Amino acid sequence: MRVSVVGGGAWGTALASHCARAGLPVRMWVREPEVAAAINERHENPAFLPGVELPGGLPATSDLGEALEGARMVLVVVPSEYSRGIYREMAPLLPGGATLVSATKGLEIDTLRRMSEVAAEEAPTHPVAVLSGPSFALEVARALPTAVVAAAHDHAVAQSIQHALSTRTFRVYSSEDVIGVELAGALKNVIAIAAGIVDGLGYGHNTLAALITRGLAEISRLAEALGGRPETLAGLAGLGDLVLTCTGSLSRNRRVGQGLGRGLSLTDASAGLVAEGVRTTRAACALAERERIEMPIAGQMKAVLYDGKAPREALEELMLRSLKRE
Repeated sequence: MRVSVVGGGAWGTALASHCARAGLPVRMWVREPEVAAAINERHENPAFLPGVELPGGLPATSDLGEALEGARMVLVVVPSEYSRGIYREMAPLLPGGATLVSATKGLEIDTLRRMSEVAAEEAPTHPVAVLSGPSFALEVARALPTAVVAAAHDHAVAQSIQHALSTRTFRVYSSEDVIGVELAGALKNVIAIAAGIVDGLGYGHNTLAALITRGLAEISRLAEALGGRPETLAGLAGLGDLVLTCTGSLSRNRRVGQGLGRGLSLTDASAGLVAEGVRTTRAACALAERERIEMPIAGQMKAVLYDGKAPREALEELMLRSLKRE
């Protein structure tokens, strides 16, 4: 199965590297010609995954049509704010029947659409799936054991991705719960910012454990209200990804939160980082309001990120909420 990876950031590079190691014919699309040249000539992505040697059979190009030529599976790994534009640009260039696989963990701010919905709107004749789960790019690029979930409404599509991408170090589970998998992957970034604030303020493991647990509860409330399944939220795409992103030192969203907790402005805390949780916080709160779902952690993160609220005050207010049954 010929694979195209659209997006030359850390996660796109890691997935392309994995495909090459798995023996799949793969080609990357990278927006920056100089990054494509470095991948082709030096087998390294110095801009987004420095110090990691990439497989030799991994060609990169900044020509989108060339990258998509002959592809049967297209892994789309671009920030959510650029996704609709990329899908729109790809649509007339896609080979017939090619499956689109979104590996972006975010939501479209203006429409509150999930990325698979954006893909389906812009390329309606193509099967659409999502790939998510606890997976730091650096560790996948280094072939460290990882388990993820491929979800599609048509389970046969999910299984085809599962069989194509699974290796001894990259285990793919299949699912039909696109909504649960996708929302869990997006919303956990909001909780990860709060987890970083907990660390930045110098709070302890008790605080972090409470935050992760209650964070999962509010993610689950919203995801289930929108059609996600409880078992998905308790699995790799839900609890697994949430724990990783809230505790792992490689988490960009957690690092933003750490900076905020230490007194940095959002601009300084997020400098040089693509942290999807910053934008997703606004979308999560808008979805919660629309669905009349209580999401107190997301609400406090929105106040910190966009209303200038002090991080310590936000966490204290969470502790002082009215008492209730779990």
